[in-house]
Amino acid sequence: MIHTRTAKLAVALSVVVPAVVLFKWHSLPWSPVVFVLWVIGAAAMWVKLERKEQSHWLDRSVKAIQMTSIRTLNHHRHDWMNDLQILYGYVRMNKPDKIIHYVEKIRERMTAESRIAKLGQPALVLFLQSFRTISPSMRLDVIVEGEVNLTELPIDGKRLSETLIELINAYRFAVKPGQEDIPLLTLGISVQEGSLFVSIQVEGELTGNRELYRQLNEKLAGTPMQAVHIDPAMKEVRLRADL
Repeated sequence: MIHTRTAKLAVALSVVVPAVVLFKWHSLPWSPVVFVLWVIGAAAMWVKLERKEQSHWLDRSVKAIQMTSIRTLNHHRHDWMNDLQILYGYVRMNKPDKIIHYVEKIRERMTAESRIAKLGQPALVLFLQSFRTISPSMRLDVIVEGEVNLTELPIDGKRLSETLIELINAYRFAVKPGQEDIPLLTLGISVQEGSLFVSIQVEGELTGNRELYRQLNEKLAGTPMQAVHIDPAMKEVRLRADL
């Protein structure tokens, strides 16, 4: 990638050569032709290098998404294996009440994951479902009340998704290190009475509350979301967007 950027810089600087020729020998009939041909060639080379660079970044982005998806699937597979082992243990011990209770817990968890998947914004869905694979310092619990599809609401769902991701990351980096228990962030999303509500609750210690407050207001600026409640310790925040 550094080689490509260096080549682009060299191509841009090479235009100086025909420019000097044109300046010194402007009276010669061939100097403008050389200048035009050189600029056209440099432009073509620049476009080629630019496409190569974009292709490189695209490949890196695709690989990053693929690795995140693989890690997320591995975590889910691990959870499924644990569930099967626990259920198998209850079956062997002939405890039907325990089996029913645990199956109900699995059903509730799958319902919650299904509601996250139906939010409609791929970037947000992937971020929420893969959060534990990228953040060892904070746990995330997402509660979506009812069926909420951001693409079906009269709101800029993409901008809202980007804002939520940025807010969660701001909290993730504000976690106080060295805590005995991993902090838990609970994200709530619901639609009630013509408004979209988003809540953030944190269990655990945070650092830089003022900076976190500044980032919150900065990220909400220009978005349809407005803060309706902010805890001074930044452990409880409620947002609303009128639809």
